[in-house]
Amino acid sequence: MWRASNPALPEQKRQALVDELMDARRAVRDAKGDNTALRKARDRVQAAKEELGERGPVWWNDGAPDFNRHLARNTPYADWFVAQSD
Repeated sequence: MWRASNPALPEQKRQALVDELMDARRAVRDAKGDNTALRKARDRVQAAKEELGERGPVWWNDGAPDFNRHLARNTPYADWFVAQSD
């Protein structure tokens, strides 16, 4: 399962972060063969994802666990996930 962006982000900030994420991903693509540039580009991707709320500390405060990077079948959402393919 992949974590969604924080819905509380103002639209302008969210869009700026998405733009940065896309630029960083292009930098990863373009840095192949240059380990220093690749590390910097990957760090930019990580930073943008953390600011968007897709990685790093959870942005919700209801106590629900974070199932990011888990297969849906290994979470409490397993039955829901199976029903999606019907």
